[in-house]
Amino acid sequence: MTLFEMMHAVLADSGLLALWVIASEWLALDARQLVFVVATPVFLLVALWEYQKLKHDPDRMDGREGVKNFMLGAGYQTTELLFAGVIAFPVYSLLYHYRLFDIELNLLTGLLTFIGVDFCFYWQHWAGHRIRWFWAAHVVHHSSPRLNFTTAMRQNATNIFNGTWLFYLPLAFVGFNPVWIGIAYALSLVYQFFIHTELVGKLHHWAEFVFNTPSHHRVHHGCNPGYIDRNYGGVLIIWDRLFGTFVDEKEKDPPVYGITTPVPGDDLITLWTHEYVDMFRDMRIRGPVAQQLKHLWKPPEWQRESD
Repeated sequence: MTLFEMMHAVLADSGLLALWVIASEWLALDARQLVFVVATPVFLLVALWEYQKLKHDPDRMDGREGVKNFMLGAGYQTTELLFAGVIAFPVYSLLYHYRLFDIELNLLTGLLTFIGVDFCFYWQHWAGHRIRWFWAAHVVHHSSPRLNFTTAMRQNATNIFNGTWLFYLPLAFVGFNPVWIGIAYALSLVYQFFIHTELVGKLHHWAEFVFNTPSHHRVHHGCNPGYIDRNYGGVLIIWDRLFGTFVDEKEKDPPVYGITTPVPGDDLITLWTHEYVDMFRDMRIRGPVAQQLKHLWKPPEWQRESD
């Protein structure tokens, strides 16, 4: 009997093997978390290297904020791990069961999965800026006045409840396996971590044309009038070029990071929820129900006209 078989026997004798089987299926969609487990030590090392470079420049680096950014990311990963299997996985499984095609995983279909996820990410990201309900979860990623590697970790613990995972459902219905969709999404986020920096200038023109680069993403995080709501791409910037949302970084107009409305506090709960509070406050203003509900899907800056 091998050691693995001995461990399995212990679990079987405990009477909890059935529970483990259920739990493993529940967490199957979050095979992407394995990607994050491997990537997180690399994130920490790279962030520490950048901190050493910028620690004497408070406009570009704040150590306390960096720690808080990683705490925001930990909250996001925790809720994803606990609730993705309850909320998202059943829906993905249902659509995949009634899929249009049986797609076998190989090099080509793996590449198609990644491109499909990146295309869906573009529209998810667009919605995260132009639909207030989704902006309420995404705003925390933009609320820092700095852009560095730790900024990439500023994620919202409410994402799984907010519904951003809905944008990838068509891929499962077509026939792409949901587990591989999740892994492709995780690899996309790993790539995007490395474009949150001011230490890398513009790359070769062909890379700048095809890929989302640090230069393009600095524009995305800028709250300058010409930079707001631009460059939504994840790994590829070609979607922005195709759909008219691309803007190049201008040397004479350096990005100013942050959001146009200050956050009322700096604790984790406020950072995660302040836009939800503001949105529901606006909805409570008296008026026709149809007008009240529009605050959910209208752009963040939309307000009802005065009577």
